[in-house]
Amino acid sequence: MKKALLYISLGVVMLVTACTKDFEDINTDPTQTPPTNFNSDYFLSGSQYNYINGITGYNGSILFQSGWAQIFASTTSGAAVYYSNMDKYVTSSNTNDYSGRGFDLGYKGARLAQEIIKNYGALPDKVNVVSAATVMKVLCMQYITDLYGDVPYSQALQAANNVTTPVYDKQQDIYNSMLSDLDGALTAFDATKAKPAADLFPYAGDVAKWKKFGYSLMLRVAMRMTKADIATAQKYAEKAAAGGTLSAVGEDAWIKGDNTNGYRSENSRALITPADFYSVRWSKTLMDYLKSTNDPRVTKIAEIPDTGLKANSDPLVITGDNTYSKQMGQPNGYDLNGGATDIKNSTGYPGGTGSGDNFTPIGKYSRPRAAIYTNLNSPQFILTYAESELLLAEAKARGWNVGATTAAVHYANGVSAALQSLAPFGADAVINAADAAAYAAANPLNVTSQTASLKMINEQYWATTGILMNFVEAWNNWKRSGYPVLTPVMYVGNFSKGQIPRRQLYPTTESTANPANYRIGVSNLNGGDDWLSRTWWDK
Repeated sequence: MKKALLYISLGVVMLVTACTKDFEDINTDPTQTPPTNFNSDYFLSGSQYNYINGITGYNGSILFQSGWAQIFASTTSGAAVYYSNMDKYVTSSNTNDYSGRGFDLGYKGARLAQEIIKNYGALPDKVNVVSAATVMKVLCMQYITDLYGDVPYSQALQAANNVTTPVYDKQQDIYNSMLSDLDGALTAFDATKAKPAADLFPYAGDVAKWKKFGYSLMLRVAMRMTKADIATAQKYAEKAAAGGTLSAVGEDAWIKGDNTNGYRSENSRALITPADFYSVRWSKTLMDYLKSTNDPRVTKIAEIPDTGLKANSDPLVITGDNTYSKQMGQPNGYDLNGGATDIKNSTGYPGGTGSGDNFTPIGKYSRPRAAIYTNLNSPQFILTYAESELLLAEAKARGWNVGATTAAVHYANGVSAALQSLAPFGADAVINAADAAAYAAANPLNVTSQTASLKMINEQYWATTGILMNFVEAWNNWKRSGYPVLTPVMYVGNFSKGQIPRRQLYPTTESTANPANYRIGVSNLNGGDDWLSRTWWDK
């Protein structure tokens, strides 16, 4: 009953916010209703929902970062031409729309969090929901600035004060503000006061878990700065470790899809679309990495479809062969067009399956296992204990004061947790703790040099976030760390000069809705509003 009421309330929040025009949300009052007429606690679930909606499915990440980070590959065949954006860096008819959606949904999430802060900030008994809202605001804002660069922060979400053309803050200033805001919110959490209501995370408003999540987010924000401001990165990584980060797989932050109530997993929604079901495969880069260490996740996440075109393209046929030895990733950058870049011309091409009208040339490449990833009620991951431990391993490898635990132990914890984090996908995805620990013990951190350690840590971080389909995080951490070393696709007509894109383009509406500040933001990018321009922390 509580879950049903939560989604009913979330539906009200979505209805309240849906009437504003896309990309104007940053400057618009979301409710037009005094707080006395609505329980603002429910804006927390709205903020969470908009955030997860932004980092999943067709709202950008599966069409951009899933291939940029070489987690997925696609021949972009048939109706699934939009996968050209991610696999080949080639535009489709709606590329600009896809590129702007992160801005839209990120600010929707931040705006709902800001409503809680505005309505409850002066009420001592509401300190925990205000603190949780501040954490959500930072989560949303990091997502936005990491995608685009300079964006409104200090004057954002201030339409009630008649600020309708907010300044674009520099990313460095945004990062410093986010860390300061997190610090204040996490210190303010008070277990003696009321829990946050309407929590879509598996925390049920538990204040201790929210604090750990917040400090893990602080760690992630801090580590993003390692190439841009190492002193501040170290300061806040150490502060996060002292505050207490996520400490068990059971504290992972994710949101379960609820298709019955209209809040399905957007990644699953994409993958059960027939054209996508056929066209999307695990990349050769990822599968080669996993199989190099006999990673037990391979048989949980991958399968070879049943023989023939129909079995490959019908999302109602969810059976497949997950035998370890048969799994093979598809190389990025190939098509089915019969020319030089036809998949049949790729190195090591394994051949197709079926015959005649039922032949498919990609039938022997591994797809995301249907029993795991096509369930519309599947989890959508935000931040996990595994990620936190891997970041602590890096901080320790850098010699920072993040506690007595060694980098090797943090790494082992992270690897073991990464395997166990699949459990919310269902029984078919479970890797038990003993097997996970055994795998971690058999593949210890290389501590012969700092470089060797950082490489191993960040490759594992990439695989872990990618497998959980947090493609934006996999891509962002690749940009920051440089690991794994990825070979860009060089495909005719690409929009990024044969290089992996480093950012998304601002929404086209910003040049007319907020032109002066938009131009300033663009001028601060080293190459203008371009896919290859690097933001402040991406050195």
